[in-house]
Amino acid sequence: MKLRFLGKNSNVGDCPTLYATDRDTYLVQGWRIFANDLLMQLDLREGESAVEVPTELFEHLTKDDHPAGEIRRVEDPIMVLTPGGTLVVQGQEVTDPEALAEMEIPDYETVVEVPKAAIKALLEGPRDADLQRRAQPAL
Repeated sequence: MKLRFLGKNSNVGDCPTLYATDRDTYLVQGWRIFANDLLMQLDLREGESAVEVPTELFEHLTKDDHPAGEIRRVEDPIMVLTPGGTLVVQGQEVTDPEALAEMEIPDYETVVEVPKAAIKALLEGPRDADLQRRAQPAL
């Protein structure tokens, strides 16, 4: 898999990053999800994982010929908008050793692969359920 760096959002040690691949997918590097209340809201299939990233990370999609990088809907593969204003992205966990070797991934992060078409669909005009799937607060 060949990677093309699109951008990152760095804040003192945090480094969510977005890449385009030669497989018509994006790799989304973000924070691992450890909160059980958040994990229980996800339906992860075998080989899948989820990462949490700032919404601003998708502004880098403009470097991949998208006119804007604003996520307008929350649906597969962006599963949840958290109370903190971050997004949870679900996809195949990246295990390709060559691809992983090109990235700097701290222990508290992981990388998921999502189809470009799925992300592109979330950039288009909002629907009735516009950003309705939000994280449920912990009890």
